Amino acid sequence: MSTTSAPTGLAALTAGTWNVDASHSNVGFVARHLMVTKVRGSFGSFSGAITVGDDPLQSKVEASVDAASIDTADESRDGHLKSADFFDVENHPTWTLVSTGIVAKGGTHYTLNADLSIKGITKSVAFDLEFDGVATDPWGNTKAGFTAETEISRKEFGLEWNVALETGGVLVGDKVKIQLDIQAVKA
Repeated sequence: MSTTSAPTGLAALTAGTWNVDASHSNVGFVARHLMVTKVRGSFGSFSGAITVGDDPLQSKVEASVDAASIDTADESRDGHLKSADFFDVENHPTWTLVSTGIVAKGGTHYTLNADLSIKGITKSVAFDLEFDGVATDPWGNTKAGFTAETEISRKEFGLEWNVALETGGVLVGDKVKIQLDIQAVKA
């Protein structure tokens, strides 16, 4: 008796275009504040597409974020982040991510290498990517889930504003974790 098993990892994805379902996804970040706490935020407006190849490791990801859609649960802080001190959304309204490669790490874990552009500066980054699987919703749409995280130096992207603290250290930490929870729908 022979048995066949369902494909695992990215091999479970069918070739073609998968569009990010923004209503079931999150683009967020975590940054240190006062050297002792963490501030979390997210972006309310973003889009993206994954073009899955016959070899899933040859797939491509392209995404963009509306920098003005930031939400840290504090309107005053959000306004400051949109200003020229940080994001300068008047001159740099959109951030982009374009993949440059995917490397298998084992099981459902991968490295997503990409060029990330923030405030007109592009740097190569590596996301720890986990493929969370494929499912069909009650309306017959095929969906796939992904989580990814990386850490960047905000200074490398021209986000240098800060205030020195009397007790030592700075108001805003340099390292920022970018966290993605993505649901994509097969086009």
